[in-house]
Amino acid sequence: MTEPMTCALREMRWWDIDAVLELERDLFPEDAWSRGMFWSELAHARGPGANRRYVVAEAGSRIVGYAGLVATGEQADVQTIAVSRDLWGTGLGGRLLAELLRAATTFECAEVMLECRVDNVRAQKLYERFGFEPIGFRRGYYQPGNVDALVMRLTAPENSVQGTEING
Repeated sequence: MTEPMTCALREMRWWDIDAVLELERDLFPEDAWSRGMFWSELAHARGPGANRRYVVAEAGSRIVGYAGLVATGEQADVQTIAVSRDLWGTGLGGRLLAELLRAATTFECAEVMLECRVDNVRAQKLYERFGFEPIGFRRGYYQPGNVDALVMRLTAPENSVQGTEING
């Protein structure tokens, strides 16, 4: 593991979208989210009916990661997790995932689902460390590259984040 960098996690806000889009396009060039997709997600992340949690990781004034989750009833879905390439292996992805699992617990979700590119072994290993288990595939899920997604599920998300820190 690489030497950890001090990063602060905080709620993602509309003014973060440009920096998040830059990172998104670098990490996911074929299937990057659009500005409108992020705006739509953030519109449901605040207020009395909020059912989403989006966070960014900042190192100084630089956005170096982000993550988002949506909760519907007793199920939550990890929508996205991304970490700047220069911070891969530092544990930042785990911190972002732990924050999403805390949100799922706050939303009183009994399980958390996610899709992961079948060729993203690094992410799959992260999810497995938190207790996610593969349950199926979605053929051609990632477009336009027509890449399959591995579907993973975690039950009892509150048990996966006990004792983890988000600040540091």
